[in-house]
Amino acid sequence: MRPRYAVYALSLAGATLAVAGACMTGPSLENRDRGTVPPGDSHRLTVGSAGFTESDLLAQLYALLLRNAGHPADVLTVTNREIYEPALESGRIDVVPEYAATFADWLNAKANGAGAPPVGSPDLATTMTALRRLAEPRGLDVLPPGRAVDQNAFAVGREYAARHGLKTLSDLGRSKLPVRLAAGDECVERPYCEPGLRSVYGIDITAVDPKGVGTTQSKQAVQRGQDQMMLTTTTDATLDAFDLVLLQDDRHLQNADYIVPVVNRARAGSPGIARALARLNTVLTTGDLAGLNERVDSWRRLPEDVARQYLQEKGLLGRTGGPPAAPPPPGRRVFPPPDHGHPPDPDPPPPALPPRTPRSWLRPALPPLE
Repeated sequence: MRPRYAVYALSLAGATLAVAGACMTGPSLENRDRGTVPPGDSHRLTVGSAGFTESDLLAQLYALLLRNAGHPADVLTVTNREIYEPALESGRIDVVPEYAATFADWLNAKANGAGAPPVGSPDLATTMTALRRLAEPRGLDVLPPGRAVDQNAFAVGREYAARHGLKTLSDLGRSKLPVRLAAGDECVERPYCEPGLRSVYGIDITAVDPKGVGTTQSKQAVQRGQDQMMLTTTTDATLDAFDLVLLQDDRHLQNADYIVPVVNRARAGSPGIARALARLNTVLTTGDLAGLNERVDSWRRLPEDVARQYLQEKGLLGRTGGPPAAPPPPGRRVFPPPDHGHPPDPDPPPPALPPRTPRSWLRPALPPLE
């Protein structure tokens, strides 16, 4: 699950990079030596993470696969797209995990203004075409997506679904049941939430209960019957604990937020790097990603340990050729400090989780960064 990103002003972003560079151990973004490596295949790579569990996991998976292929790599947590995307363009970060439709819309708004019509869509091919068109002039390559997708999703109680024969959102629309929806307060106006549920599925939304997206409060409200449905994401790993199930988005209301690696072409655009990262596409599913999130958030394990165990289980950490990779520098550099919230207690009842905003709703609130 992904929390809402804070939005930083451009001046603050620059100040943060400067201060962080002075305080971090290891090479800072400002001091990275870009003149000693051949274009497309840097000697040492920096994988960026946005500072929440899923992004941390994906960054660690990427770094482990790169090291295994002979490319020294370390992970840098930046916590904010308004900061890490310019760093990716400039080559101070080399690789980041992104979400296809959301990143396409973000780049589109950056290039054409916050009022530009969205270019992300439920169709993956259309979304990838738009994303690559926007990324190419910025010196970024978008590598092929895998099977894992983290989209907005809607959950109901397991008993409620069984009683009314509900497996899809279309089933719920045909049932004509009145539905009180637990979600963020933005749901009433976002096309992927209440308006879309009404127009695409014909669901009778009687009210939006503003308990947040994917929060414990929302899950408890549905579990207790106060609300009938809640907004969460496809990689929510805690639904079983509340006896909730997802209804399939069978008419494709949600955008194609498949996970894609995005690389700086000059520093990390080589075929070898692309091959190393593509190995993850052969195994990682949406269900796998939800399970990995659970191991970190509920079992309190480190993302790097969870990522390494997963790749070992899938047989992806064998040698793939190339020189041995140098070990990563000790520790992990973080700036600004990420807000992970409070990890859930493994014993019920779980504590309240911070509210989050689905990625497909995120739009830059500032003028485009140049």
